Amino acid sequence: MPELPEVETIVRGLRATVGGRSSDRVTVRAPPRSIEVSRSFGGLSFADILAGRNIERVDRRGKNILIGLSGEITLWVHLKMTGHFFYVPPDKPVDKHDLVIFDFATDKAASDNYHLRFNDYRRFGRLRLYPDSELWAQDGLRSLGPEPLDLPADNFVARCKGTSRMIKPALLDQTFIAGVGNIYADEALYASRIHPTRQTSSLSRRKLIELHGHIQRLLRMAIRLMGTSVDTYSGVNGQAGHFQKYLKAYDREGTSCERCGTLIVREKIGSRSAHYCPRCQRP
Repeated sequence: MPELPEVETIVRGLRATVGGRSSDRVTVRAPPRSIEVSRSFGGLSFADILAGRNIERVDRRGKNILIGLSGEITLWVHLKMTGHFFYVPPDKPVDKHDLVIFDFATDKAASDNYHLRFNDYRRFGRLRLYPDSELWAQDGLRSLGPEPLDLPADNFVARCKGTSRMIKPALLDQTFIAGVGNIYADEALYASRIHPTRQTSSLSRRKLIELHGHIQRLLRMAIRLMGTSVDTYSGVNGQAGHFQKYLKAYDREGTSCERCGTLIVREKIGSRSAHYCPRCQRP
């Protein structure tokens, strides 16, 4: 699943390509479960509501993409496992996994007449339309924790000390901190030499401040490198990210730890896998 750096890269790509554009036509090929429309639109379809709307802003909250439209409406997108946005020429053959196609009104200021496609081969992604007045009351947004890049170290320490749970599941909990997933949790814990099952309340203030610093450093580095491409992720232009070249723990099961030479292991912790060095990151 794309995490904060990947979603931020996509958001920046959308701003650069479709920001300020006006939708002309929207073609929906997605199954009904992929699309959600607020009842306050009175039964209008997803495509009908979007037609003629200007894209006024593109923001990110955690792993969510929020596309602000004229008329105080937001298109809220969660990519889930395999969702993508691709900005492509309209004459490119339509793929069977291109579930929604956004065509834009001709704009003399635009350097191209490309259109935007939402592609999702596993079809877990969700596209939702809500009036701005209803948006932040929705499940999936209202309970999100703080943004890790905006969270002061003291607040991070207080959140960890205020609960007693394993640190890896805590970092993955989007109500605890929004945007971190398996990749950057594993990398930050490796950098901090913290075992993923350590209880949050058992970690010293010094160690938690160190972890906080690594989380922010790694997220910023990954954003600069346009994210991590270890599966299907790419930006709106189809370009892969580059952070995978710098992974120390995630997806490195059976390879040698760069610090001590011990083999990196993969272990299921809670409902998710964790990659760590059993020597550097002792329980």
